[in-house]
Amino acid sequence: MKTQLSLTVTPRTQTGRSASRRVRKANAIPAILYGKHTKPEKLSVDTPEFVRLLKVVSGRAVLIELQQSGKAEKALSFLQEIQRDPITDKYLHLDLQEVKADEKFEIRVPVMAVGEAFGVKNQSGVLEINAHLLRVRCLPKDLPELVNVDVSELKVGETIKVSELKPIPGVEFLESKGQPIVSCVEPVAEIAQAAAATTPADGAAAPAAGAAPAAGAAPAAGDAKAGAAPAKAGAPAAASAAAKPGAAAKPAAPAKK
Repeated sequence: MKTQLSLTVTPRTQTGRSASRRVRKANAIPAILYGKHTKPEKLSVDTPEFVRLLKVVSGRAVLIELQQSGKAEKALSFLQEIQRDPITDKYLHLDLQEVKADEKFEIRVPVMAVGEAFGVKNQSGVLEINAHLLRVRCLPKDLPELVNVDVSELKVGETIKVSELKPIPGVEFLESKGQPIVSCVEPVAEIAQAAAATTPADGAAAPAAGAAPAAGAAPAAGDAKAGAAPAKAGAPAAASAAAKPGAAAKPAAPAKK
């Protein structure tokens, strides 16, 4: 455990949606602290102070000391959940879990890929993070901020699993040993799918603009009406017959003597 932060909290006596709205209106965040050996305790946290804390946390697993006025003992905790409004993105509620300095606890620790993979650098591969968080069990003093995974030797087609992680003193990985964490893959599937999406099927190619239709091909719907000129009154029957596709022309009557 490299970093331990502090946060000032205030106890809340009122509960319910109306009380929570009043807390938010006062530029604070409703929160709850619960633990294995204590009853849940309702709190409120100053919003600007919490925003500053999050900037320091920066996606790491850290423990937070809760300072409460009127209490000499400080509670040690970590952020279990942060609820935010999906539209306004404002903080709605915080869940804090209390831990004891002499007792092991479970927490999810972020994964960090370290180095440039051989497969990415020399084989045009793509690095995939299969697990962004890993569950661990440890004492508060042994909590790692991140699980660093060295990917420097990773080649295309290879995967680093939980069983291959470098041991961290005092930390037990709770995920399955066969759980993949980081892979280096060749983006063949993506290229093939993109090519199939842009290439027309065999025999389905459309004729170029302005090209004449193939011999014997039927005109497209609407084309005959658009291109056919109306027959003139008194035109010979042969001319009218010729205007109709497939109709045989009648022989002309013999001239009278």
